[in-house]
Amino acid sequence: MAIQLSDKPLLEWAGDTLAIALFEEAVELTGELATLDGQFAGILKEVIAEEEFTGKANSTVFTRVSGASPVKKIILVGLGKADNLKLETLRRTAAAVGKVAKKQKSKVLGLSFPLWNNDPTATVQALAEGVQLALYQDIRFKSDPEDKASQVETIEFLGFAGQEAAITKANQIVSGVILARQLVAAPANTVTPITMAETAQQIAQDHGLHLEILEQADCEKLGMGAFLGVAQASDLPPKFIHLTYKPEGTPKRKLGIIGKGLTFDSGGLNIKGAGSGIETMKIDMGGAAATLGAAKAIAQLKPDAEVHFISAVTENMISGHAMHPGDILTASNGKTIEVNNTDAEGRLTLADALVFADKLGLDAIVDLATLTGACVIALGDDIAGLYSPDDALAKQLEQASATSGEKIWRMPMEDKYFEGLKSGIADMKNTGPRPGGSITAALFLKQFVKDTAWAHLDIAGPVWADKDNGYNNTGATGFGVRMLVDWVLETGE
Repeated sequence: MAIQLSDKPLLEWAGDTLAIALFEEAVELTGELATLDGQFAGILKEVIAEEEFTGKANSTVFTRVSGASPVKKIILVGLGKADNLKLETLRRTAAAVGKVAKKQKSKVLGLSFPLWNNDPTATVQALAEGVQLALYQDIRFKSDPEDKASQVETIEFLGFAGQEAAITKANQIVSGVILARQLVAAPANTVTPITMAETAQQIAQDHGLHLEILEQADCEKLGMGAFLGVAQASDLPPKFIHLTYKPEGTPKRKLGIIGKGLTFDSGGLNIKGAGSGIETMKIDMGGAAATLGAAKAIAQLKPDAEVHFISAVTENMISGHAMHPGDILTASNGKTIEVNNTDAEGRLTLADALVFADKLGLDAIVDLATLTGACVIALGDDIAGLYSPDDALAKQLEQASATSGEKIWRMPMEDKYFEGLKSGIADMKNTGPRPGGSITAALFLKQFVKDTAWAHLDIAGPVWADKDNGYNNTGATGFGVRMLVDWVLETGE
């Protein structure tokens, strides 16, 4: 699929399908749209009336154009009220158009959209992101995809001359989102600690990043007892991934992104039971997937910031070598942990990853993880929880969330709740009482960051969509990549 700019005016554009975006207060056609409607023998006004189209955000109507018109099909898409127009509205309306165009087997699609905030660059980038994310199909594991022939081949943006760089930027970001989707969607017999390391190696090779893979022996020398305690039951070796992007010259900021990398989570000896969703636990590396997706995008975008991408990758399995409930592990900062639940393993792997990152002399660290079901109960499937003791960093991430459209909500870090993690025989337990489970998980992670501004994102809800979230049918969302990229770009300027 090619995305390009068209130098043709709206009234002269010719192609398979033309998509026109309308505000709620502008469904009464005037000016250029009235002229266009005349060229189409009044079909726009007719379909608006027949379908009772009001311009509500993301609503679409479709019609065919008869006769000798240079345009064969029309899609009208609503933008909602002009005063409420956001970049995320543009992404989602472009996505809605893309899905209709695909369903109607359109080959060449033209988009006529208004400007957001008088900013053609941001407008084009948002439209290009939205339509590509909606049209992406993961057919890797299908022997005979049903709709493999019905693909949009060319998308042309009308009225945005000179914005080729915005399309390129969108393509680079989307490539990272798609990588994250592919990693999360693939089964655990395809995506393993070994293949995750190979993916990092490919990114480094393709885009000139520095890669360090710490093997089990390396992790043992660094005292990563928390990470290795989780890994010890698996037949597959753990891999500690450290990718580094460095700009030319002196970077303005040094940042770290850490992703939880459990390629499969059985729960360990506290095995996940019936109804636990164990069959979906291939998604427990969603944080690592977003980290690698962000690495791929950032390496292409080349911001003026040094960025370290880190993940302690392993499986959490069951065997005669498995850690037991009640075992005590020692993390690489010397803190001891009583394991009262082997199914709270992600925070153990993150503990050693955070200690590692904290020693790199970074300005800020963000970790993201499919960490707790408690966060899903609190915020639902669409919103990630943000935890940070650093107000400035939290505000940066909230701004990146607003720009990317990936929703987060800052949650409290109530220090009193750490009482629930105290152990009689170790420094702490790895889980506390059920109430406030997402908060105590964040407080646990806080113990492994000493000198660096830090934030934790619990993405257990939005990493996967059981229903169409507007960008894809169902499945892996690639959540976090666009937000992380925006954060790095903003803080690297």
